[in-house]
Amino acid sequence: MPSTPTRDRVNPEEKPESGRLPPWLRVKFNNSKTYHEVDSLMQSQSVHTVCQEALCPNRAECWGEGTATFLLLGDICTRSCKFCDIKHGQPEALDWDEPERVARSIQGMNLKHAVVTSVNRDERRDGGAPIFAMLIRRVRELQPGCSVEVLIPDFKGSLEALKIVMDAGPDILNHNLETVPRLFKSIQPQSSYQVSRDTLINAKKLQPNAITKSGLMTGLGETREEIKETMVEVRSWDVDILTIGQYLQPSKNHLPVARFYTPDEFEELKKYGLDLGFKWVESAPLVRSSYHAAEQVRALKAQSQGPEKAE
Repeated sequence: MPSTPTRDRVNPEEKPESGRLPPWLRVKFNNSKTYHEVDSLMQSQSVHTVCQEALCPNRAECWGEGTATFLLLGDICTRSCKFCDIKHGQPEALDWDEPERVARSIQGMNLKHAVVTSVNRDERRDGGAPIFAMLIRRVRELQPGCSVEVLIPDFKGSLEALKIVMDAGPDILNHNLETVPRLFKSIQPQSSYQVSRDTLINAKKLQPNAITKSGLMTGLGETREEIKETMVEVRSWDVDILTIGQYLQPSKNHLPVARFYTPDEFEELKKYGLDLGFKWVESAPLVRSSYHAAEQVRALKAQSQGPEKAE
């Protein structure tokens, strides 16, 4: 969770090294009964959530509403991106019982929309794609009517691995770019902008009717013009949904925040994205890739199928 600033009046152009956060990044902890019920369920099922591992600032709000984003393939990533707080190193062997536990948790929470993501598993040729497919199919069995969004790694560009996931029929295929092309390699040294591009394009080729989604962070040193140029490019890949949120430094060992964007700037980027033709743009300081995900899938299904079928 981001720390609470000591003052309300903060200049967004001021160097963030002062340690102060602008007031719009304050998060009030939701210490509700539902929050603790979800926390207990996670612990009892021995499942990981990106809410916890990535220190998401929205986890109290989302858990308080009985929703969560699940983390597959263990909790140790083979990559070490400069913005991410998930542990990295040599992971253990895949746990083939993990899809069953996560699906049972989704059933126990009675979710109507489930978001599942993962660490990178570069030591495997398939990148762990079969675990995603197993989970999607098991959720269909245990929780009929629950839509499933998968936020996948790039699988090192493996079309075969991507096909395993797409054949399982996720409702939304999400893969985050995170940043603009100029900064991509310095922030994600083990990843490739071209591979991420191909992942999103190939997902549509494999399943033309699938909803595709990507996300960007602000405050990593990019310019607003670079963000807009990247948005144009992402839309040219026929991506349907775009999320844009403020980067917050997880610890002193991670990249510092270059600057804080204001709520008005996020609103401007949202309008720009909608004008480009994105079907949904979620753009605000505390937006993360799974924020309001259930609303997104319902709205897009309503657009394509009509309100009655989307319910």
